[in-house]
Amino acid sequence: MNGDGSGKPTVVILDDDDLMITIETELLEEEGYAVTAFSSGEQALAYIKTASPDLVLSDIMMPDMDGMTFLTSIRGDAGSADTKVIMVSSKSFEFDRRQAMKLGANGFITKPIDAEPFFKTINDVMSDQMEATFWGVRGTLPVAGQKAFRYGGNTSCVTIEFPKDRFFIFDAGSGIKELSGHVLASRGGKLNAKIFISHPHWDHINALPFFVPLYIPGNEFEILGPAQPQITMREMIGAQMDDIYFPITMKEFGARVYFQDLTQGEHEVEGITVTTLLLSHPGNCLGYRVEYNGGSICYVTDNEMFSPDAPYYDPNYVKNLSAFIDGTDALITDCTYTDAEYAAGKIGWGHSSVSQVADIAHRGNVKTLYLFHHDPDQNDDAIDAKLVAVEAALEALGSTTQVVAPSELDKVRV
Repeated sequence: MNGDGSGKPTVVILDDDDLMITIETELLEEEGYAVTAFSSGEQALAYIKTASPDLVLSDIMMPDMDGMTFLTSIRGDAGSADTKVIMVSSKSFEFDRRQAMKLGANGFITKPIDAEPFFKTINDVMSDQMEATFWGVRGTLPVAGQKAFRYGGNTSCVTIEFPKDRFFIFDAGSGIKELSGHVLASRGGKLNAKIFISHPHWDHINALPFFVPLYIPGNEFEILGPAQPQITMREMIGAQMDDIYFPITMKEFGARVYFQDLTQGEHEVEGITVTTLLLSHPGNCLGYRVEYNGGSICYVTDNEMFSPDAPYYDPNYVKNLSAFIDGTDALITDCTYTDAEYAAGKIGWGHSSVSQVADIAHRGNVKTLYLFHHDPDQNDDAIDAKLVAVEAALEALGSTTQVVAPSELDKVRV
């Protein structure tokens, strides 16, 4: 950050509403920002060229120079290339939000402002990091009642949010229903997002029809997943919602929904690098590595590595998986079984045990390992025990990898 000489981050506010300037200034100064406000775009531009503030908050409907023109002028000045710009406007139309992003805005806040989302947007833009949220951490079946009180009982769903309103959803287990409620409460149901499916087993897709934003006009979703030899992603989702099995079909979607079949390799999705790897699991199943601004998150579920003494152990696959996750900041991965459970009849079921997970995280120089996809027969205490077992295994390996057993709604910033 440039700061103002006092170490405080600097903010320029452009707005023709004196009350809004007062509200934003008071909020920002309470949080330690140094604020300079203007009601003229020309005056603000002249100041920005000399002061190089860390952040600009600009209204759109301005009398002398509209906010989009003001934004274009900032982005046309090489000296202001590093200045973050957030549009703050009563114009809630999706067109204006998209237009602002295309012109180089880093964020968009809709008036009237509320302190919590106001600062969330600012913090997201200023940190320029990914934020992952866990909406469901279990596998196979949801779990209800006291046995899932601490970690939650929903199946696989994780989101990654980026600046510029880019939003990735990984899997559509029952956790996506919790995400749906959050989007309805915090965004009025409005969302444009990419939905990445790891594979088409029920616990990864069966709650997709309950994701309400799919039925809201104006929203836009791309559903991406592993290419299958006999069925496309569109056909797979459509078959799940066939009226024999479910009373609502894809024809009822109000959002624009389109599909992409992915193969193993590197992909660019909304300017973000997403690399995929075919995993050791029945059928085509993809792991995802997401890289943004020097950080990375790997989502690797479901996956079975087998033990080195097992006849199905494939050292080449272990080498490839280690390279795929190498150096990642966060590895979210299948840790379904204890070693005893795995040896007692779960070999070949497509999931991994605690020692296998500790070994691959160590091999891959993972910074933090997140245990995921817990067996439905395991209660919270059993997950605690798996966490302790992985910690012990990593210590025995002399590993620097940290390990966490995340609960629903836990967040990871990278």
